[in-house]
Amino acid sequence: MNEQKHIVVLGSTGSIGKSVADIVRKSGGRLKVVGLGAGKNLALLAEQVKEFSPRKVAVMTRELAVELEGMIPGSDVKVLWGKDGYNELASMADADLVVSSMVGAAGLIPTVTAIEAGKDVALANKETLVAAGPLVMGLVEKHRVNLLPIDSEHSAIFQCLQGYRESMVRKIILTASGGPFRQKPIDELSAITPEEAIAHPNWSMGAKISVDSSTLMNKGLEVIEARWLFSVSHKEIDVVVHPESIIHSMVEYVDGSIIAQMGVPDMRVPISYALYWPDRMELDFPSLDLVNVGHLTFEAPRMEKFPCLCLAFEALEMGGTATTVLNAANEVAVEAFLQGRIPYLKIPEIISEVLNGLGGQDMNSLDDVLNADALARLKAQEKAGLLR
Repeated sequence: MNEQKHIVVLGSTGSIGKSVADIVRKSGGRLKVVGLGAGKNLALLAEQVKEFSPRKVAVMTRELAVELEGMIPGSDVKVLWGKDGYNELASMADADLVVSSMVGAAGLIPTVTAIEAGKDVALANKETLVAAGPLVMGLVEKHRVNLLPIDSEHSAIFQCLQGYRESMVRKIILTASGGPFRQKPIDELSAITPEEAIAHPNWSMGAKISVDSSTLMNKGLEVIEARWLFSVSHKEIDVVVHPESIIHSMVEYVDGSIIAQMGVPDMRVPISYALYWPDRMELDFPSLDLVNVGHLTFEAPRMEKFPCLCLAFEALEMGGTATTVLNAANEVAVEAFLQGRIPYLKIPEIISEVLNGLGGQDMNSLDDVLNADALARLKAQEKAGLLR
């Protein structure tokens, strides 16, 4: 990559956004940040503004925007806020690539805006495809943009597919670390605390994603995402527990060959691949030492212990907005757990009740998605005892 690539980062103060910033620092000027979008972490955002000098930034509310302006005196950056602000960032005329790493369903609309503006998107926001997969992929095809996965598993699959036709693929195999409770007896899960749930054994992630990893909902969302991203049936996707997190995912071809992408568990690898694609960036950390790793192990996921994974496959089977419902109910349940409002095992229980209660309706527009999302959140809040 010889020309400078201009990027917008939605979710710049989160774990993915901070890794993107690290890659930009080390890019030797080949990557230029022109827009930053964040939530409430104004202190870090102000530092990023001073370091990267973007033309525009966006935060959640007007009050936060005013506060941010006071933290960056003398800066000529345009400060935006709310949905309109994020959408303006996502459609910046001089942006070549939009990094979509806002957590949760909030990232859906600006991601769609970026696609409709003809921007390539580096996608770290699972919920975009989980909530509205067929609509989003239809827009990707219509506007002829590239949707580049940042998730380590989907990046691995994307890399394994390079140079091969879809007709050659027999199966996609997603690997899962198994989370922090892989070896914990089922009867001990009821006492799990939020602090235990966010302590991932291999990866450094945000609280919500870490909880999803512990329940294997994260893997369920990845199954749904892979179904749309790679145009395969959910029956052609397998999940294998691989505790070492060295093989990030695999593709089985029609001749029985399996191609795997391996590497150290560091998110800078898939992020840099998405930012530099179709090239690669030289990274400054040690190579994978297979001799030191010694062995790689695999096991089937225990569905009775991790029902969230099973629920994801059920939602795909239902079709329509069922995956939207699944995602919304999960977001509410996880947040209630992190706040100490519900016990750990209540998470899959709430999701199951909401999913079976609402099912899946037709998905013909983003309004269908947003309506299903809102209704599912309301039902999940009721079942979590948050509406009193």
